[in-house]
Amino acid sequence: MKLTILGCFSATPRTFSNPTSQVLEIKNHLFLIDCGEGTQVQLRKQKVKFSRIKHIFISHLHGDHFFGLPGFISTLRLLGRDTELHVYGPKGIKEATTLMLKVGDSWTNFPLIFHELTSKSSELIFEDDKVEVHTIPLTHRVYTNGFLFKEKLGERKLDVNAVLNYEIDKCYYQNIKNGKDITLTSGEVIPNQKLTFDPPNPMSYAFCSDTSYKPDIIPLIAGVTKVYHEATFLEDRADLAEITGHSTALQAAKIAKAAEVKQLILGHYSTRYDDLNVFLEEAKQVFENTVLAEDGKTFNF
Repeated sequence: MKLTILGCFSATPRTFSNPTSQVLEIKNHLFLIDCGEGTQVQLRKQKVKFSRIKHIFISHLHGDHFFGLPGFISTLRLLGRDTELHVYGPKGIKEATTLMLKVGDSWTNFPLIFHELTSKSSELIFEDDKVEVHTIPLTHRVYTNGFLFKEKLGERKLDVNAVLNYEIDKCYYQNIKNGKDITLTSGEVIPNQKLTFDPPNPMSYAFCSDTSYKPDIIPLIAGVTKVYHEATFLEDRADLAEITGHSTALQAAKIAKAAEVKQLILGHYSTRYDDLNVFLEEAKQVFENTVLAEDGKTFNF
């Protein structure tokens, strides 16, 4: 699993920072998470192939999180895309996006499929044989979701030496990796545990976009490998965070500690701060394994 931060600052633009957007590589998927202005340029800088993106997850309909979406879709049309593109986001995203495409005569020549979200409870919105994606309901000034990306438990690992000891034909190897016991020609049943090792623990990533301090999400992200949590302000402006529907670095750290996550990634910094290290210092008072998101930074799981 690999996370690339394309942009991690709040709404006010600057020449050296970008609004929210990320790319998550997980089990041969390349998921785009939020799509603020400038996302296309950041994707180019990171040498991400546009054609590999087949699923886009939009947390909410504030401009710094989705204004780059119509432009990205329009570019895909110019590039001759013909495969499906799925967009998951709040109700209204289809109307907002398609209106811009229509008035600009840029309607797609590929299937564009919107999955509009309205539930205030966590729900499964994507699943295949290797990955699940669940929503994380958040509290902001408009309807907002975070997203939890989870690997499914993989197949068991073959203990080659053990298998060879029993002279088991190779045609049974896949069944063994799928967890099945093996019956020898003698009639002896060999338990799967004697032939395999446990698979690696599945990785997980939680993206907690714009939100007020919300302890309700702790059970949803418990034990997650890495969690990105917004930290727009420092604790001395907790009053402003509450008014605007945002969190402080200290509050993000409290969430991470209570959820016992492996690592906390801070982001969505207000551009009023010149030194981001102050966010790190504040969060580490509560949760030591905290790092800062930075535009262009990658995290390998």
